[in-house]
Amino acid sequence: MYEPISPVGGFPATRLRRLRRHEWTRRLVAEARLAPADLIWPVFVCEGENRREPVESMPGVARLSVDLLEPAIAEAVELGVPAVALFPATPADKKTPGAEEAWNPENLVCRAIREVKQRLGDSVGVIADVALDPYSSHGQDGLVVDGYVANDATLDALCRQAEVQAEAGCDIIAPSDMMDGRVGRIRSALDREGYDHVAILAYAAKYASAYYGPFRDAVGSAGALADGDKRTYQMNPASGDEALREVALDLAEGADMVMIKPGQPYLDIVARVKQAFGAPTFAYQVSGEYAQIAAAAQNGWLDYDAVMLESLMAFKRAGADGVLTYFAVEAARRLRSE
Repeated sequence: MYEPISPVGGFPATRLRRLRRHEWTRRLVAEARLAPADLIWPVFVCEGENRREPVESMPGVARLSVDLLEPAIAEAVELGVPAVALFPATPADKKTPGAEEAWNPENLVCRAIREVKQRLGDSVGVIADVALDPYSSHGQDGLVVDGYVANDATLDALCRQAEVQAEAGCDIIAPSDMMDGRVGRIRSALDREGYDHVAILAYAAKYASAYYGPFRDAVGSAGALADGDKRTYQMNPASGDEALREVALDLAEGADMVMIKPGQPYLDIVARVKQAFGAPTFAYQVSGEYAQIAAAAQNGWLDYDAVMLESLMAFKRAGADGVLTYFAVEAARRLRSE
């Protein structure tokens, strides 16, 4: 480690402020870089035509009907955003205890995947979550047996869900359910069906967080979950070492990339995972994180653009290769203008 040597009298020979004096020197010695290519845009999809439904708890975010996806995502692509993650707001009448709609080839997310890929092709990557909560009447990510989310019984359902998404043209399958062993089972199922080219982005360290509230409003699972929680399968926020064990297992089972969720409150986990494994590591700046910044800026308490970009830079500094963020389009636009 470099230690500055002071001349006689103790006055500093090294002045770190010299490299902060000009904007160009600050850019020259910056340790982290943020670019549109680092961003993935989560998009909520709803039924209907020409529908744009604002999400009240996420100022500036709206659910889009399938026919509105192409122009919105085309703008993101033009700005340099490489991929989108599609999340369906499944109608309540299609939700069941067994979540059968999850593997319906004509479900909302499969139709959205086909639309985006047919319209935009390989100019954009399409990511889809594998979990049952958008389709289950109880709001849990897995099948409930005798009041408990059953791990092994859920795995077959997740594999069927992954298969229909891959068939629709999904580029990256993202298991977000946190069932043990699901990455290996999904990898085997995809390979068996000829989808060995489809990548897996595992939500490897997904915490049982209070920051998910606005997301559940957006996809309509908050009411279904009611007073329940997901603590028997999502990680305890008090645990850090366990995240490394989860990541190790997912990589061993065939995950191509791993993700930490939520993001900014768990930057220590992002840094530890990247340092320990060196694998492609992503973080999700979740709905609660977005809502905090957007609402504070709306009230004039924060500078929206400055805090948005600072928050995203923090992910890069921690070691994240990319960030899922609802700010993706706005951040890309601001970065391009600079």
